[in-house]
Amino acid sequence: MKRHIGPFIFSMVIITFIFLLQFLMQSMDQIVGKGLSLIVITQLIVFNLAWIVVLAVPMSVLIAVLMAFGGLSSNNEVTAIKGSGVSLVRMIFPVFVASIGVFYLLVLFDNDVLPDANHMAKTIMIDINRKKPTFTIEPGQFSQEIDGYAILARKTVPNSTDLYGVTIFDFSNPQKFRTITAERGRVGFSPNLRQLIMLLSDGEIDEYDNNQVGLYQRIRFQHQQIVLRAEGFAFEKSSENEFQRGDRELSADSMRTIVSSMQKDAEILRTQLNNYMHGEIMGLVKPPTNRYVTSTTSDSAEVFLQAQSKISSSSAIARSLLASIDATEQQMYSYRVEIQKKYSIPFAAIVFVFLGAPLGMMSRRGNFGVSAGLSLFFFLIYWAFLIAGEKLADREMLSPFMAMWLANIVLGGFGLILTYRVSKEAVIINWDFFLRFVPKRWMSEETLSELSKR
Repeated sequence: MKRHIGPFIFSMVIITFIFLLQFLMQSMDQIVGKGLSLIVITQLIVFNLAWIVVLAVPMSVLIAVLMAFGGLSSNNEVTAIKGSGVSLVRMIFPVFVASIGVFYLLVLFDNDVLPDANHMAKTIMIDINRKKPTFTIEPGQFSQEIDGYAILARKTVPNSTDLYGVTIFDFSNPQKFRTITAERGRVGFSPNLRQLIMLLSDGEIDEYDNNQVGLYQRIRFQHQQIVLRAEGFAFEKSSENEFQRGDRELSADSMRTIVSSMQKDAEILRTQLNNYMHGEIMGLVKPPTNRYVTSTTSDSAEVFLQAQSKISSSSAIARSLLASIDATEQQMYSYRVEIQKKYSIPFAAIVFVFLGAPLGMMSRRGNFGVSAGLSLFFFLIYWAFLIAGEKLADREMLSPFMAMWLANIVLGGFGLILTYRVSKEAVIINWDFFLRFVPKRWMSEETLSELSKR
């Protein structure tokens, strides 16, 4: 266990940093230029660390197991332990017990921490997307960042709020059109960032009223304060319950409750459909007197048109009920897949123990590079199974259980086979085969001399 603690912590830090860097690069265009405070950015990072931890822990378990058993094997300690009568299963048992603890803690984390963290991260991201970029005025270009206004400054002073040659077109009131011009001015926001305040000097206001034809006003001023309503420039945090939670923002128990309610709704819809179709079909087979005939003078053509209209309307109602049933069942499938995912991904920590221990002994390498490479390879396989299973489950081609647990079944079975073979006989990976495909300029002189001897 001592051999696992250091590599596990080191792997957690490295993998978390890589995932976090990837998230920041993907979200950079949404964050940069918004004038966000350090507190908001920190909250966004902390809340997104939750889903990163869920993925990083199983990967770190695999790397730690590979490094620990690979180091023991490279130093021939595994041979000494086996020679003293300790089997491979007994060597793996303490790590297996620890992996059960990791699995339990991850399940608790997935159901108690991750849903709220995902919901808070989504709420903050929506608030960031609603916030407008910082207000800027480029000399000689109209700025229309304030709704209802077009602002032009022919000259600006760098690192200052001073403007020269100011022209403002006011479209905020459809009934009145105003043009404000000034020789110079200063611009700034109110403390709550909801109003743009412009202090203008030596200018005039031209106003035309559409309601009163021919009414035109011109006001000249030496000093004038113009207050423009500016919304969206301040970061306004939404309440936690303002947005509806998705499947990744709910615990397994909450989703089970929703699925149970949706099952009842689907049964009600099916009952309605059966009753409706039975009544309509029986009515068409044995129609009551004058059901389709509106008058005694109606001919057969009119009766046929009325019957055809009734059949069309009945078909439309039936299709609507069927569509509602299909939509409900599809949503139930997505919830069931997410429920299984909350247990299958943490269970990978147990699977990777039986996969990593024999692979580490076979590789006889205890360094981080080989362990990280093997871990990345198997985790990509694991993730490909999850993505493919989720897609197939959405199309109802696989059950939610098989969709989410197939990766654990396949890799777990492979790990148990490797564990059995390594416990019975020594199996060593021949790295020389793989080194044939590596360019010689990438190898050190010691590696080349060793290969030439072989």
